Amino acid sequence: MSQNNASASCHSERSEESCLSGEISLKKAITILILVATTWLTGCASAPPKDINNICSMFREKDGWFDDWYEAAAESRSEWGTPIPVMMAMMHQESRFKANAKPPRKKLLGFIPWFRPSSSYGYSQAKKSTWRDYERSSGNYGADRDEFSDAIDFIGWYNYQSYKKCGISRTDTYSLYLAYHEGHGGFNRRTFKNKQWLKNVATKVSAKSNTYQRQLNSCEKSLMSPWWMFWRH
Repeated sequence: MSQNNASASCHSERSEESCLSGEISLKKAITILILVATTWLTGCASAPPKDINNICSMFREKDGWFDDWYEAAAESRSEWGTPIPVMMAMMHQESRFKANAKPPRKKLLGFIPWFRPSSSYGYSQAKKSTWRDYERSSGNYGADRDEFSDAIDFIGWYNYQSYKKCGISRTDTYSLYLAYHEGHGGFNRRTFKNKQWLKNVATKVSAKSNTYQRQLNSCEKSLMSPWWMFWRH
């Protein structure tokens, strides 16, 4: 092989190696960007709304393509029949709209962090066993307790069970919350009768529902997409 041919071959090999290296670097860069973007979007999506006492503000803030809270709440209302303010008031009480909310740990000897009192988790504070019942009953397999759309659907589903098993109106926030806390069997046995603290909480949830309803009355039309307007009519 001549010196020129050898030199050309060498340059060709180096160029090929350089191209391959460049492609690998570009793929790595794209992968990193996707991971960063996904992490950022997930963090934004799961952060609680800035003003949890104003339902219009919450729905306007959480109106992304993949995280539209109003649309998810409206779908649950259509499926299970509970008004949006009732479900949102219950979620406000249970988790303050924190995706990864858990019950505080018990303290051993008064200061050592110990086990949590239950498996409650997520926006709705649903227990694992009740969540499994929801998945089987609704067909929403793979639902996540830290996903707003699944959690609001769970609350709507649970209230529908309360309506069927306990005869509670789906607009009766006070009784729905008692059944949500005590379970359907507990509600029917009136286990809440001597729990004044729980009845006080249910009263607060009912008042929050009324507040949310007044707020939603003033802004719901502006929240509805053309698709929802068509569907309602």
